[in-house]
Amino acid sequence: MTTPPLATIGYERATLDEVIGRLKAASVEVVIDVRAVAASRRAGFSKTMLGASLNAAGIGYRHLRGLGTPKAGRDAARAGRTGEMRAIFAEHLTEPQAQLALSEACEIAAVQRAALLCFEAEACQCHRAIVADLIHDAIGFTIVNL
Repeated sequence: MTTPPLATIGYERATLDEVIGRLKAASVEVVIDVRAVAASRRAGFSKTMLGASLNAAGIGYRHLRGLGTPKAGRDAARAGRTGEMRAIFAEHLTEPQAQLALSEACEIAAVQRAALLCFEAEACQCHRAIVADLIHDAIGFTIVNL
């Protein structure tokens, strides 16, 4: 059996309807929210509203806070210091909470077509690319940035 691709998606420049449309077009079954703080000033992207909207569209939702970037890493990402964000996130990944969340993400991605969700539009500027690579290393499959 072939493992389905793992998708990543950022909502920085998209509406909720656009994000759901891209997820559905990619046949995503579950969104794994990898934000440390699943709140957003963007309409529809806070945890409760996002989860309800995804469920209404037939897409599951799981928030894995342990895979979120610590505040210092988010600040570095906002300032365009991607290397610094990556270093902070790498340190965070050594923590037990992050390891448990990574294990759960691997379990989900192994059985369902999943998409990692975070804010940044470009995966290469976001920690979700690191998470996707780690899941890829554990399971082995293609990563698709939506």
